Amino acid sequence: MNQTHQASPAPRFVPAAKPLPEQIAEAIESRSTPLSKLLRLMSALDAEGGNEALRVQLRARIGAPLDA
Repeated sequence: MNQTHQASPAPRFVPAAKPLPEQIAEAIESRSTPLSKLLRLMSALDAEGGNEALRVQLRARIGAPLDA
C-alpha cells in the first residue's frame, strides 16, 4: 500500500491576547468599535466577575442606563 505525503498545516502567528481591561479601554477609546464587540466585551467582563468601574465605563459607551 502506498502512503501519500500529507503536509502539515503551516505554523501560524497567533498574537497573545491582551488582558480584558486593556481590550475594554481600547474599545471605549475607539469610536469605530462596533456595538457587537462592545457587547461581547461586556459579556466577558460579566463572566469574569469583573471590575465595576470598567463595567460602568463600558455601559456608558454602549449607551445602556447605568442602573440597568
